[in-house]
Amino acid sequence: MTAHDVSRHLLELRDRIFSGGTPTHAEGVALLALEGHHVLELFATATCLRDYYKRNTVHLCAIVNAKSGNCPEDCAFCAQSLHNRAEVNTFGMIPADDMVAAAGRAQAAGARCFAIVTSGRDVGSQDMKTICDAIRRIRKELTILPDASLGLLDEERAARLKDAGLNGYHHNVETAPSYYPNICTTHSFDENIETLRLAKRFGFTVCSGGIVGLGETIDQRVELAEVLSQEEIDRVCLNFLIPVKGTRLENEKPMTPMDILKTIAVYRLFFPARDVNVCAGRERHLRDMQCMIFFAGASATMVGNYLTQKGRAAEDDLQLLRDLEMAW
Repeated sequence: MTAHDVSRHLLELRDRIFSGGTPTHAEGVALLALEGHHVLELFATATCLRDYYKRNTVHLCAIVNAKSGNCPEDCAFCAQSLHNRAEVNTFGMIPADDMVAAAGRAQAAGARCFAIVTSGRDVGSQDMKTICDAIRRIRKELTILPDASLGLLDEERAARLKDAGLNGYHHNVETAPSYYPNICTTHSFDENIETLRLAKRFGFTVCSGGIVGLGETIDQRVELAEVLSQEEIDRVCLNFLIPVKGTRLENEKPMTPMDILKTIAVYRLFFPARDVNVCAGRERHLRDMQCMIFFAGASATMVGNYLTQKGRAAEDDLQLLRDLEMAW
């Protein structure tokens, strides 16, 4: 295509999305391969869609690592997996008091939602009681909304969480179905999708996505977007691999800042009306370019620390939003 053809195609694609259409697989792949000034045109298209559907508001969330390490699942990227050799801080379920205190700090930092996150395939009955107690207290004592990420769901656990007042459920599918067996073999991609559908049936706000930069191809990055776009998720979550020593992906080459930003922009095109949430990896990989996630179409981000990786001070993120004249 000539430069003029690319510019015209992006305008046509924008109008098609506004009319309810979606990018094709081939278009998504081509957009991820753009270079030069066309990348800025891609960002402009993504920003236009974000501004139309999400205005100038950024959704902020936060998490607490409520149970760390000793995970029996074999996810190739994860420091908490027993199948990897990474050094990680390991501990059992923290008390409900600590969860509520962490939720209070998240609320003070500007977050709207707060997720209790645990390692492992799922959560046992006693740990579920502690989590539900914390959810009830967060509902009673704070204004921040309680979410959770507790592995695979079944109806009994979902019902207990619903009764406690859970707002949202987060569960990443990690990567495209065609690449998934290279990343995890102890539970299937279909089991992940079933958890998303079960969470939606119980009325939870559902957040899902994956980690980009696991060694997948550009085609598979688009494949993940296409698969998730068929599910009734409310927020798509993008993490960017931070290679951890002792995991199977410790030598994986990190993505470049521009590849990360192009990925965010393409996902905005696949999810025009939903939140695109940029989480782990932005501090490490984007460095001084972190503000660009919003010009690439992001409408949400996480403040504070992640599970085993440190984030940056919440006040720095809030100052960034003030400087951009964005609300949260």
